[in-house]
Amino acid sequence: MSAPRQVLAVSGMSLRSLPQRLAPSAVVVIGTAGVVAVLISVLAMGVGFARTVTGTGRADRGIIVSTGALDEALSSIPRDEVTRIGSAPGIRRDTSGDPIADAELLVQFQVPRKGHDEPVSVALRGVGKSAALLRPEIHIVRGRMFRPGLHEIIVGRAADARYGGLDVGRHVRFQGGDWSVVGLFESVRASSLDSSAMGDAETLMTAFRRNWFNSVTVLLDSPESLDRLKRALAADPTLHVEVQRESEYFASQSRGLNTVLTFIGYFVGGIMAVGAAFSALNTMYGAVSSRSREIATLRAVGFGGGAVVISVLVEALTLAMVGALIGTLGAWLLFDGRVASMAAGGGGTQLAFALTVTPGLVALGIVWAFVIGAIGGLFPAARAARMPVAKALTSVAR
Repeated sequence: MSAPRQVLAVSGMSLRSLPQRLAPSAVVVIGTAGVVAVLISVLAMGVGFARTVTGTGRADRGIIVSTGALDEALSSIPRDEVTRIGSAPGIRRDTSGDPIADAELLVQFQVPRKGHDEPVSVALRGVGKSAALLRPEIHIVRGRMFRPGLHEIIVGRAADARYGGLDVGRHVRFQGGDWSVVGLFESVRASSLDSSAMGDAETLMTAFRRNWFNSVTVLLDSPESLDRLKRALAADPTLHVEVQRESEYFASQSRGLNTVLTFIGYFVGGIMAVGAAFSALNTMYGAVSSRSREIATLRAVGFGGGAVVISVLVEALTLAMVGALIGTLGAWLLFDGRVASMAAGGGGTQLAFALTVTPGLVALGIVWAFVIGAIGGLFPAARAARMPVAKALTSVAR
């Protein structure tokens, strides 16, 4: 019999005997499924968080913060610098010739999480008259836009879904008295803005007794205009600011937490993978022992050691792939699209985001399962190949 036919025959016999070893085989399947599910679900948090944060930025927008500020919340730009920033080249103008640029401030207020009494901090962004031109991806889906000069705010859909007291028509009490929620907005793509609220910058400045802004957001003439704007701002010695492309700024803001989540996923998944690999080793060693007579008989009638090795590996990999399928399906059903929130902004403000199971994460889970199965089957397969035929038959006979 040719080598390929030997492999098919021995592998078929091995797989057909699995129902007789159901319990130990289930240990390998469940262990691998747990590894894959945990790995994918934790990394899906990182993917969802990164997509939400980076979705806030656009290549044709720039964000200007004070020199040396690690993030927008720690930046301060005096009023007198805002006018000079707006006159810099590279900023797009509206039909009236005014720069499409808004000086913005970032504050926060507290509301209860839905279903809980504990308060959480929600980011509140003060924006100016250019807000609609600056962020056309934001749409009012209920109610109306706030009116400048009044204690009115609009709330992102994600914030309204996760936190209490933010429905349109409700009143929120924080700095300066009662503020009316007059509108609900959402972005056309995942964005951290959906976890926040917005109001008139000047009104919020008065209420919070501020005399500086946190940032200036500008719409560029084109994505290539950023360098021209950088040079102009750097050439003005009275300005102490730096500009970044908005998409790059928010990508850098998500990198740290995404790295932590990735580390946790690989660390926890790695520990579980070691346990699953040992379970696979024990199971496959047991399978080889229970089939020693069968293996010895096959060797005695002319089947090669290579066919035996491959059959053991095929069994281990089959169990691991079944576990990968169950783990991937479980992670996708339980976590994909599930909204989570965590403190991710200045002052501990909450950011809501949807966990995202991507094809890349599915492929990664399959690779991990393959490695677990390969490790679990390799050494037992080598033992089966080295098993002396006469000794195996004699030990079984006894």
